[in-house]
Amino acid sequence: MRLCNNAVLAALLAGVALTLPAQQRTNSQSAAAQAAPAQPPTQSEDRDPVRSPDLEAPATGAGPLRKQGQGYVLRTDVEEVVLNCTVLEGSRLVENLKKENFQVSEDGVNQTIISFQHTDLPVSIGLVIDNSGSMYKKRPSVNKSALDLIAASNPQDEAFVVNFSDEAFIDQEFTSDLNKLRDGLSHIDSRGGTALYDAVVASADKLVADAKRPKQVLVLITDGEDNASTLLSEQTIRRVQDLSGPVIYSIGLLFGDEMTRSEVRHARRALELLSTETGGLAFFPKSMEDVDQIAAEVARDIRSQYTIGYHSTKPTSIPGFRRVQVTAEAKGMGKLDVRTRTGYFPVGPAKKAAEKK
Repeated sequence: MRLCNNAVLAALLAGVALTLPAQQRTNSQSAAAQAAPAQPPTQSEDRDPVRSPDLEAPATGAGPLRKQGQGYVLRTDVEEVVLNCTVLEGSRLVENLKKENFQVSEDGVNQTIISFQHTDLPVSIGLVIDNSGSMYKKRPSVNKSALDLIAASNPQDEAFVVNFSDEAFIDQEFTSDLNKLRDGLSHIDSRGGTALYDAVVASADKLVADAKRPKQVLVLITDGEDNASTLLSEQTIRRVQDLSGPVIYSIGLLFGDEMTRSEVRHARRALELLSTETGGLAFFPKSMEDVDQIAAEVARDIRSQYTIGYHSTKPTSIPGFRRVQVTAEAKGMGKLDVRTRTGYFPVGPAKKAAEKK
C-alpha cells in the first residue's frame, strides 16, 4: 500500500490515473520497524492510504505547470483569474486595505479587478504530519500545535489528517470536529523513512477531489529531508501548482544533532521551495517551544488574505506564460509587499473542449 513505487511513477509520468484500495500496513514495513526504537503498538483498524498521486491534468481544466526562470507557474482557465494575496508592511500583516489600494498586471498590462474580498473565508486544510522514526518524541507537541491552529480558525473550516513516513495514511477524513482531528493525530507509530513529496502530492490531490471549500491549504510539518519518495521536488511543485493550489505552509523542525549541516541545508531549501512557489511560507523553529507560536502565525496568515479576481485582457487562444504581478499602496504606509502566485499558462478553447470529453 505504498503511495508510489517505480512502476507507479512511470504510470504517473504517462498520465495514468491510479487509485489504491484501503488496507492495513503490510509486512513490507518490518525491516524499518526493526531498525526503529520500540514503539507502542499501532492501531489495529484499517487505515486509508492517501489517494495515489496522479500527474494527469485535473478535471477543472488546469494543465501542466512549466518552468519559467527560477520558478514554476500555474496553467489554468482564465475566465477568471483568482489570487489569494497576503500583504506585509515589513513583518506586519496589513489587513485594512480596500480594492482601490491594489493594482494587478498581467504581462505588464494593467487588469481590472472584478472581485475583491477580505473576509474570513472558510478554508479546507490538510494537516500533513511526518510520522517517521525521528518524530516520535516530537509528535505530542506537534499535535497540540496543529490542533491549536485549527481551533484558531473559522468554525466552518474543514480539515483532514495525513500521517506519513515511507507511506502516507489518511487518519481522519474532512471534519470540523476537533476531537476527531485529535484522534487522527494520535496515530503515532513513528518508524521508517520520509516520503515527503509523495505525501504532499497525494494530499493536494485529495484536496482537489474532496474539499468543499475553494480556498485550500496544506500545513506540512517534518523534521528531515525527503529520503523515500518516488517523486522529485520539481514534479511535486508541478503537480501542486497544476491543481490551482493549494498554498503550502511548511514547518521544518531542523534543530538538534540528528542531521548534518548539509542535510539541514537541503531540507530547508526543499521546504522553502514548496512554500514560496505556492504562495505560502516556510518556518524553521529553533526548538519545540516555538512551534505553537508558529502555528498561530500560520492561522493568522490564512485568515488575513485578500482574494482578488480579474478577467484577463488577453484571449485564452493566445498561448504562453502570463506573468502576474500584484502591488499595493496606501496613504500613510511604507512599502507594501504582496505575496501571491507568480503566473499561469492559459488553457485555450481546443484544450478545454478536449478535457470536457
